Amino acid sequence: MDWGISLSRQAEKFLAQRHIPDEFVAVVIQKALQKFEGEMVAVDLRRLTGKWAGYFRVRVGKIRIIFSLNFPQHRVLIEIIDNRDSVYK
Repeated sequence: MDWGISLSRQAEKFLAQRHIPDEFVAVVIQKALQKFEGEMVAVDLRRLTGKWAGYFRVRVGKIRIIFSLNFPQHRVLIEIIDNRDSVYK
């Protein structure tokens, strides 16, 4: 089953300001989902703790993508996309 990806307003704004296509996020999230399925994929994926418990983080260079997964509905919600120095604030 295909996964649906939803972007928060902040994530859409970040991508628009930097002229990054939405497909960039789709490819990264697809790799993260493949890693969840047990495939050997080169993606830096971490489960977050503390204030961000229940979320995951993908690192792509200096950009961080924080997202949550809804497994029963096969939905991914991209909460924040930002540079590493300001993403966790």
